[in-house]
Amino acid sequence: MKINTKSSIRRHSPVIHGGKIPTKSSDHKIIDFSSNITPLGIPNSVKFIIKKNLDKVQFYPDPNSETVISSLEKYTHLSKSNIIVGNGAIEILYNFCFAFLSKTTKVLIHVPTFQEYETAVKLSNCKISYFKSLNLSKNIGLFISKIPKNGCIFLCNPNNPTGELLSKKELLSVIITAKKLKTIVFIDECFIELVPKSNESVISYVKKYDNIFILRSLTKSFGLPGLRIGYACGSKEIIKILQKIKIPWSVNSLAQDAANVVLKDISHIKKTNLIIKKELEYLENSISALNGFECICSSTNFILIKTKYDSTKLQTKLLKSNILIRDCKNFRALDNHYIRIAVKSHKDNVKLVTALEKIK
Repeated sequence: MKINTKSSIRRHSPVIHGGKIPTKSSDHKIIDFSSNITPLGIPNSVKFIIKKNLDKVQFYPDPNSETVISSLEKYTHLSKSNIIVGNGAIEILYNFCFAFLSKTTKVLIHVPTFQEYETAVKLSNCKISYFKSLNLSKNIGLFISKIPKNGCIFLCNPNNPTGELLSKKELLSVIITAKKLKTIVFIDECFIELVPKSNESVISYVKKYDNIFILRSLTKSFGLPGLRIGYACGSKEIIKILQKIKIPWSVNSLAQDAANVVLKDISHIKKTNLIIKKELEYLENSISALNGFECICSSTNFILIKTKYDSTKLQTKLLKSNILIRDCKNFRALDNHYIRIAVKSHKDNVKLVTALEKIK
């Protein structure tokens, strides 16, 4: 029997990401630089609340995550009607594309960037244009000139994997031009809280511009990748539509409890950024001094590195030292001479630099 499905699904290929999934005891010895999670790790408050509320798993979770939305209302200073919570930021991304994109929608994506934008967009059979640049700020005027009518733009700020951070002024130029063209601007701010030097978030612009949609994650900032919880902010109309198509009970009760706790713990972010600021400088200076490695200037907790070595072979060699890096050859606009590393504790960062020094 032949099983029929949509052509977009037949063409679909899942994205390969960083992040080690432990399958045996020896895997816990690996220092994972491939996953861009806060170097501070999971807050103790989360461990406490999960242990305390384990019995809640026998009941259905709140399908609307109402307590989390209330916490986010205070955290973002936006109305509850401007906020939606999802099973990780990735669920919201796919729901957004399902709800607002179609085969007639023209989409513009800056690359290299997070590959799931392209993958989710392709499932809607959209026509995609790519704007290739390792320094979008330098080429922002040209990018703006490429904005389609009645379409959608995808931007990651700070950008993954380059770490580049666009200013509010630059983003505002994009938003205003897009609004005139009746185009939605999807801005991924999943790493915005992990930028030590400045706050370029445009989340407050949701109050004024109804053509922007801001994606956020609690995974990166608070070390919760296994719990899966993220959120997004947009106009009341956009959020209302996304609430209608959201899968029931998609956010589990423990994830909701964890979110409520961490959103009140601003000190965790402050401590994290102190580490990032210091260790980012250490890694960039130390690695750039090595032969065959060039660090792309980053604003956040990860660094894209251009290397003379083959990225896959380099990844394999470093695994022998129990160090896992991100091979970036599958990023559009990059090749097998780029790797990405996360900023971790000083002890772990020293081990990485020492291992790189031995590469020949």
